[in-house]
Amino acid sequence: MFGQEFFQRAIVWGPVILFSLTLHEFFHAWTALRFGDTTARDQGRLTLNPLAHLDPMGTIVMVLSQFTFGWAKPVPVNPWNLRNPRVADIWISAAGPLSNIGLAIVAGVLYQIFVDPSAAGVIGEWFRAAVFINITLALFNLLPVFPLDGSHILGNLLPTGMQEGFQRFNQFAPFLLLIIIVSGLFWRVLGPVVIGVATVLMGH
Repeated sequence: MFGQEFFQRAIVWGPVILFSLTLHEFFHAWTALRFGDTTARDQGRLTLNPLAHLDPMGTIVMVLSQFTFGWAKPVPVNPWNLRNPRVADIWISAAGPLSNIGLAIVAGVLYQIFVDPSAAGVIGEWFRAAVFINITLALFNLLPVFPLDGSHILGNLLPTGMQEGFQRFNQFAPFLLLIIIVSGLFWRVLGPVVIGVATVLMGH
């Protein structure tokens, strides 16, 4: 397990995943504060320090999966503190995936400017990893399956008459999410989208 390929991924993918997850959670916390909830800030989550966002189990899974899957601690939000809670929840939920999309765009632009694809080196691999990983994180978190960000966005956009049915669906959604992850369904369906967008962002 801990062979040459593992250490290569640890050097390239590890830092990128760590920063990408940190930025994702930071923007959840930052947006919650903009809408009036200080909970995340008060608990030390309004920071770009990765240690504040690491989830022990998510980190273990990340290492055991050879940096192909993992997660950070969800940012705490108290809806009672929010101005216009429904709108706030949409923006707070969207902030994480949007930050990943933004990071993917920046990494793609930097790759085009500074990297020679024929001799990319470690820096080039970091930029490439940042593009692929952040597109993947954004699309995955936008799936409308609880507890992902997409479920909060969809839940708040649905008409009132559909809210109860969606809440019932959410009770079983974590099992559906587990199936999507374990079966590789996500990558089989959305993998071509990730590759296509990454190709555009990196210019080839």
